[in-house]
Amino acid sequence: MTTLIQFTIAAALILSIIVPFGYFFLGEKNKKRYKKSLGVNCFFFFGTLLVASVVMIGGTASVSAATDTASAGLATGLGYIGAALVTGLSGIGSGIAVASSASAALGAISEDGSLFGKSMIFVAMAEGIALYGLIISFMILGKLG
Repeated sequence: MTTLIQFTIAAALILSIIVPFGYFFLGEKNKKRYKKSLGVNCFFFFGTLLVASVVMIGGTASVSAATDTASAGLATGLGYIGAALVTGLSGIGSGIAVASSASAALGAISEDGSLFGKSMIFVAMAEGIALYGLIISFMILGKLG
């Protein structure tokens, strides 16, 4: 992805947030206008993210890329090792977090049953961190592969 495309996507994301809420703040502030600006914001923001994802996956290919592939063997291997390191450390860290928060959540639930929802939020946050680490690792592997 070229630098121009990256700047264009960044500008589109920023404008997709600023323009709808600027429309809301400059006019009469009522619930209908807020819902409209929020809907337009979501539509353009996620639409821009979808287009950016398609452009990123499509990538750019050139003839010189084929000749550079043979000389990039060490860099690719080190990239895979880095991705494996990120995945492993993320798994270890989130495992420690889930173990601590899950045992604390079980203790809180046994004390007071009404704390079930609040205690499960902390367990879900630790699980979310684990999934986030895996998603980032797969994104890194996708860039390398």
